[in-house]
Formats: sequence, structure tokens, C-alpha cells
Amino acid sequence: MTYELDWQDNFDKDGAPDSTHWHLETGGHGFGNNEEQYYTDRLENAHVKDGTLFIVAKREDFGNRHYTSAKLTTFGKHHMTGGKIEVVARLPKGVGTWPAIWLLGVNMQSGVEWPLCGEIDIMEHVGHNPGVVHSSLHSKSNYLFLNNQPVEIVTREGLQDDFHAYQMEWSKDAIGFSIDGVRHATFSRPDNATEEQWPFDKPFYLIMNIAMGGSWGGPIKDSDLPAIFAIRSVKVWKEADRP
Repeated sequence: MTYELDWQDNFDKDGAPDSTHWHLETGGHGFGNNEEQYYTDRLENAHVKDGTLFIVAKREDFGNRHYTSAKLTTFGKHHMTGGKIEVVARLPKGVGTWPAIWLLGVNMQSGVEWPLCGEIDIMEHVGHNPGVVHSSLHSKSNYLFLNNQPVEIVTREGLQDDFHAYQMEWSKDAIGFSIDGVRHATFSRPDNATEEQWPFDKPFYLIMNIAMGGSWGGPIKDSDLPAIFAIRSVKVWKEADRP
């Protein structure tokens, strides 16, 4: 596969995340998982300093919630169908944290419900199970609540202490996941796949966030907060021969 760089953010300007790349989603409605955070667009929860983006989850009352965090998306700014992503990041410490690097189908924003819109999870990690990363796909036929989604679970040392590269390669026929260049999962398109089985032929947008608690994050240990998800770079390539 031949790629060409589509866009990147090396977080080289202090202050708010670059609005040419990132939209900060706000709200505190639980996001389908009974999550405990309120996502804000404040610098306290997402800021760039010294070449690093910091997403910060805090214990504080805000809106209808007792925790705040940030959720950055590229919706309306950068969409992709196939290609490659690399995010260099250090995962947060803290019981109850739920950081993720993931993608959703753009059509979700125009009324197509989850999971028919599709979801690609490059990296999910929960603080009560440190060092364990989940990479998965969700579709109408195979998703979380049916407990039949394609998923690979890997354990790596130092993910909360050092920066590591989380990578995805997405072709017409397969989606693969790597950490530091070592492939740990490849999920192939089923033969004669329907949209309900393989919704990954349409544009998706990238998301980076820390959720708190909820159905998977579990009980939150307040003394572990604030929790910091540190990201040094995001690079996105497109297939050279694909629009």
C-alpha cells in the first residue's frame, strides 16, 4: 500500500487545540454508557503546551456532572475513507478513566444511528485494568451489546509512563491495528458483506477523549485525579490511489 500524508498536528503552538483540525464536543448526557464526565471546551480540560496536547479529566462539579474532561473530534474538518493514522500518546493513570482514540461514521451526524454508522476503536483503555488495550470494530451486525464485535486485547508495559505510537491501517478489504509498528490485529471484510456487516466504505472522523466511569470505566477513584492523556502528534495518511 502506498500512502501520502493528508494532514498532521504536531501541537507546536501553545494554547487551545488548533481549530483548523479539532472541534471540542461539549455535553454531559452520558453518551450511551452512563459516563460521569461533562465534556467542556475549556483550556483546563484541553490545552497545548511545549509540543504536547493535554486532555485533562478532573473532579469538579460542572453542569449536571461531578467530573470534567475533553473530547476532541475532526468532524467537519477532516474526514477519511481508508488510509492510515498514527497517534503518539501517553495514556492517563487513574481508576475510572477511559481514554480512547477512535472513529465514527460521519453519517451519524446526519441521523444514522449507532452502530449502523460504524465505529473503529484504535485504542481503548480502562484505568482499572492498566496496560491492557482493546482494538475493535462495531457494526449493526457485530457490536458491543451483542458481544460479538471483532476485538483484539493486548497487554503492553509502560503505556501510562511513556509515549507510544497507536496506529491503524484501513484498506477496502481489512482494518489493522498496531502499537509502535507491531501489528496486533487485522480484521477482514466478510465475503459479500452488507452495510450492516461492514459500514467502513464511507467517511469517518477521528475522536480523542477521556471518558470517566460508566458501564466500562467503572467506579472512579477521586484521589487519582486529575488524569492526563498526553498526545505528542497525530498524523493521517490517505491511500495514494484512492480519492
